[in-house]
Amino acid sequence: MRRSWQFFQTVLGIIFRHPVTGATIIPILPDGRIVLVQRSDTGEWSLPGGLVDWGEDIYTTVKRELAEETGLDLIKIRRLVGVYSAPDRDPRIHSIVVVVEADVQGTMQVCDRQEVLNVQAFVPTNLPKGKLAHDHQRQLQDYFDGLTTLA
Repeated sequence: MRRSWQFFQTVLGIIFRHPVTGATIIPILPDGRIVLVQRSDTGEWSLPGGLVDWGEDIYTTVKRELAEETGLDLIKIRRLVGVYSAPDRDPRIHSIVVVVEADVQGTMQVCDRQEVLNVQAFVPTNLPKGKLAHDHQRQLQDYFDGLTTLA
């Protein structure tokens, strides 16, 4: 009985005391504009993305989250921008996010109104600075600086 309880505690510790993994996309339209979504929970602008589902790889997560949040199609992933893992990067949970730059196309539309209020494309010089969720300002700055970041 004691051994079963220890095993159960270990499993709970693994599940609830470890960060979750996600993917964030810097979507680039053919005209060079960057697509952001306005979050329904805070009203802040953010890069699209979300958690990796069980049995899913990062590429599939990028494709799914992009479609769910923006209505856009993934053409190709250009490059890895970074992996961000600071425990305080997301105020809700400790998450590790893989950030990629991606070529996208299609018609922007809000597909999940529970998560997204608005989808909008911005020229890189006119992004809503200082109003971005989580650490997306840093992710975009690293992207503009041509960095590949491990933070």
